[in-house]
Amino acid sequence: MSEKTVKYFLIFVGALFLFTMLILPLTLVAFEAFAKGYDAYIAAISEPFSQKALYLTIEATIIAVVLNTAFGLASAWLLTKYDFSGKTVLGSLIDLPFAISPVVAGLFFIMLFGRLSPFYPILSEYEIAVVFAVPGIILATIFVTFPFITRELVPIMETQGRAEEEAAATMGASGFTIFRKVTLPNIKWGLLYGIILCAARAMGEFGAVSVVSGHIRGKTNTLPLHIEILYNEYNFTASFAVASILVFLAIIILVLRNAVEWRAERSGKYGL
Repeated sequence: MSEKTVKYFLIFVGALFLFTMLILPLTLVAFEAFAKGYDAYIAAISEPFSQKALYLTIEATIIAVVLNTAFGLASAWLLTKYDFSGKTVLGSLIDLPFAISPVVAGLFFIMLFGRLSPFYPILSEYEIAVVFAVPGIILATIFVTFPFITRELVPIMETQGRAEEEAAATMGASGFTIFRKVTLPNIKWGLLYGIILCAARAMGEFGAVSVVSGHIRGKTNTLPLHIEILYNEYNFTASFAVASILVFLAIIILVLRNAVEWRAERSGKYGL
């Protein structure tokens, strides 16, 4: 086959794959969401349980992103700016959520904070609920998303090296000043990209959250869990209507990601 034929064949295969795996499912979601009309769609997404699931999803996502941003900055700084024994082990531990099934992570929190936990008598005494409550959902979301920002920042910071920070330190700049005026401007686009990926993963998390939530309707159900319940109840229109909220949020995140990538490419590198 000629080079031109190969090119158009690959374009066709790519377009067919995108249509089958992306465009067609999104079209079907939209079609099913409005299958019973606009009023039924509005009723499904404005129903109290759906609204509670949306608020809980946003709450868990925001907390996970904020805490993981702080952890990602600290861990990336530690891994790239310092040499110490156990550095490789720390890097491997940070990658652990990529290797462990989210369901296993959820079971870990059940064992750590549930009735079989050695901490349970203390938690029970002070009436602190972790599993089958909002704190457990937040912890599970943080666990499955915490590598994203670190892994986005480490390659950038390794490429930039330590020379600029060391030069600023020799001129008497404080640690915070070095971070604010030297490090942060150099990693800002990579940091934003990591935050976007972290938020996307947090909003769509199902496995770990499903284990620790207890599926208490109106209290511990996030949007993915609420969609599952509606679907299992054969309430297909409502389930697809609520699913369209996640699709809408995913599109927003996709636009933000592309905007960050475009700005970073115009800058010539992530940092500037």
